[in-house]
Amino acid sequence: MKTKLKNYFLSAIFSIPLAFGFMVQGAVAEKVMRVIPHADLKNLDPIWTTAYISRNHGYMVYDTLFAMDEDFKPQPQMVESWNTSSDGKTWTFVLRDGLKFHDGNPVTGDDVVASLERWGKRDGMGQQLFNVITKLEATDSKTVVMELSEAYGLVLESIGKISSNVPFIMPKRVAETDPFEQITDYTGSGPFKFEADQWVPGSKVVYTKFKDYVPRSEPVSAAAGGKRALVDKVIWQYFPDNTTAMNALIAGEIDFFEQPAPDLAPLMAKDPNITVEVNDPLGNIGFARFNHLLPPFDDVEVRRAAMMAMKQEDYLASAIGDPQFWKTCYSVFPCGTPLANDVGSDIMATGDINAAKAALAKTGYDGTEVLIMQPTDIPVLSAFSLVTAEKLRKAGFKVNVEAMDWSTLTSRRALRDPVGKGGWNMFHTWWIGADVIDPMAIAFSGDPAAGWFGWPEDAELEKARSAFPKATTLAEKQEIAKRVQERLWAIGASGELGQFFTPVAYRNNVKGLIKSPVQFFWNMSVE
Repeated sequence: MKTKLKNYFLSAIFSIPLAFGFMVQGAVAEKVMRVIPHADLKNLDPIWTTAYISRNHGYMVYDTLFAMDEDFKPQPQMVESWNTSSDGKTWTFVLRDGLKFHDGNPVTGDDVVASLERWGKRDGMGQQLFNVITKLEATDSKTVVMELSEAYGLVLESIGKISSNVPFIMPKRVAETDPFEQITDYTGSGPFKFEADQWVPGSKVVYTKFKDYVPRSEPVSAAAGGKRALVDKVIWQYFPDNTTAMNALIAGEIDFFEQPAPDLAPLMAKDPNITVEVNDPLGNIGFARFNHLLPPFDDVEVRRAAMMAMKQEDYLASAIGDPQFWKTCYSVFPCGTPLANDVGSDIMATGDINAAKAALAKTGYDGTEVLIMQPTDIPVLSAFSLVTAEKLRKAGFKVNVEAMDWSTLTSRRALRDPVGKGGWNMFHTWWIGADVIDPMAIAFSGDPAAGWFGWPEDAELEKARSAFPKATTLAEKQEIAKRVQERLWAIGASGELGQFFTPVAYRNNVKGLIKSPVQFFWNMSVE
């Protein structure tokens, strides 16, 4: 089709006036990348939610002060220069020239301060950082000064974190929105603009190149470096059915498939026009999340009994299939990373229905129904949900599985209401390895007021997490990580379902794929 169009327009150029020929050339010059995202985009506020589809949307339209490179080292992004005082308590950041929002207004220090303050109320690393911030102010239009009560070892790592929640920079008027309410103004600061009037929830999201965005000069490296929009438009086309999505890719109607169902990957790999590969070296960590506020999982021993029934091999074989894409891991930190350990992991390594049944009987469980939210449009999580339902029933739980799409789940999981009024008992998800690589992750919070959905409460856990940024050696960090893990297992915070790797699939006309735990679309082009 592309060859026929090319020949037609070449013919037209030589058969009609030159000026009109240029018009025709211009009409076909627009480059459009069509993408199948891993989920439907319904929640547009990447600070309000940790959902990865909202995070990916955030990276399309917003920029950050710092960004993580492929070695997970923070590099300057919107910042031109920075310095710290000799005692490590005062940090000064100067913004680079040419930064603009999509409405044409310049990015200022006041925008930065408001954005960081909102982010700091929702994100795990942000919460810890703001525990030691005594003042954060813009001293002029391009300068932000951060004063701390004590030296803090993770300042740049916090404001440059690569995944949920990312401290995206929004206009001050937007960032002043209550962090527990969603924003309604989507004016961004990044390389693409969100076209709100073309957004069709459940179907399509359109982003166009922001021509006034000034990329950095450095080569791209994961989230860092020059963010160059090499296409004029990126269209996310959502397909609830993975087989239909696969067929669209094979037919050439789609360029990039972010997260195909594992059982479809071998079929696509047989097509010489399609590449299937793993893009994230750390992979994902499966989670079975309990609601600690509602019965029966308001009882720690009931949670621990449920965890005893969870055998990782069963989850991974059912949801992922091919063993080359998964491995068991009984650490809350990704296996193969510096903080991975096995302290307290016996409870997750049990995987024994009889042991779980005996443990549940000792709790005096009264038959309260467990409502599991099942996202049917995410194959891996749908399978996780069904495996848990089967295991809990065998262990003696009464279980109800309620089907819904992922976007509905990500909204509903924020509700603390009773079951029957929108509330829930369990849901399944995963975190990319980069998000749970250390104790600062919001997934590990023991503060029910500011923590992640499920809302566990444990003062010992919070004390250990607060000590992590003050550690100065790897050995100290490893000891703190062990204490954090011990508390997470002790309170039955979540079930850990193993480590798995999900490939991407794309047509060979796609160039410039960035190796990263997060899927980025800058520096990518289509031919």
